[in-house]
Amino acid sequence: MKIGVIGGGAWGTALAQVAAHGNRDVLLWAREPDVVAAINDRHENSSFLAGVALSPTIRAMGSLGDLSGCDALLVVTPAQHVRAVLAETSVGATPLVLCAKGIEAGTRMLIGEVARQVHPHAPVAVLSGPTFAHEVAAGLPTAVTLAAEDDDLRAALSDRLAAPHFRPYASSDVVGAEIGGAVKNVLAIACGVVEGAGLGQNARAALIARGFAEMTRFGLARGARAETLAGLSGLGDLVLTCSSTSSRNFSLGVGLGRGGSAGALMADRRTVAEGAFTAPVLAEAAREAGVDMPVTDAVCHLLAGAGIADVIADLLARPLREEGA
Repeated sequence: MKIGVIGGGAWGTALAQVAAHGNRDVLLWAREPDVVAAINDRHENSSFLAGVALSPTIRAMGSLGDLSGCDALLVVTPAQHVRAVLAETSVGATPLVLCAKGIEAGTRMLIGEVARQVHPHAPVAVLSGPTFAHEVAAGLPTAVTLAAEDDDLRAALSDRLAAPHFRPYASSDVVGAEIGGAVKNVLAIACGVVEGAGLGQNARAALIARGFAEMTRFGLARGARAETLAGLSGLGDLVLTCSSTSSRNFSLGVGLGRGGSAGALMADRRTVAEGAFTAPVLAEAAREAGVDMPVTDAVCHLLAGAGIADVIADLLARPLREEGA
């Protein structure tokens, strides 16, 4: 199975490195000419994953048409750009493995729904879980959820992407794998705010637990399975991104907690904090589904410029309730 990777950022490059294990050929598309040149000439993505020596069997290209001979495509562009990039790509019935985490603005569609709308004949899979790109590329132990409804596709992809340090766990719950990855980005911003504002470890632990309850409520309302949300692509990813400055979303939250504005903090970044785009879309989708998500709402208020003290006071003033409610 020949793998193509759409997206030359840190995560796309790390996944290309995984797919190249055993000196297998991998094609990687990047929009940036300097990234294409650096990978092909020096076997390094100095723009997004500096210091990692890449396999010489990874070939980068600047034309999506060069991926036409691949047997599966890993889609690793930011969530809000997936539709546009897929529209430029000739896919046919080639399986799409979605590795972006988010919900499309405007349509409130999961990325899998976007992919099916753009390419209705292409089977869809989702790869998600607790994955910092630099650790994956460095060969540190990592486990992920690989979800696809088709049993044969799920098995083939798991076998092709597995490596001694990279372990996929198979699932048929595509929706659950997507929702975990999307919601955790928003919750990571909230936990970063707790860190930046100096609110303490008790507050962060409570926020992770109550945030997971929000993820579960929303996921069940959208047809996900509870065990998927409690697995690698849900709780596992939530724990990772809510506790480390290696998370772009957590780092954004830290900046907000220290009094920075979302606009200024995001303007300084070449990489994308997906949670900032997902938060308002998730809040809209939750209201539409009748799901209560107060932490998500609080993140939306902070991103819009509300004061931290006021937002925290509103959260703590909510009526008392049963924990399982």
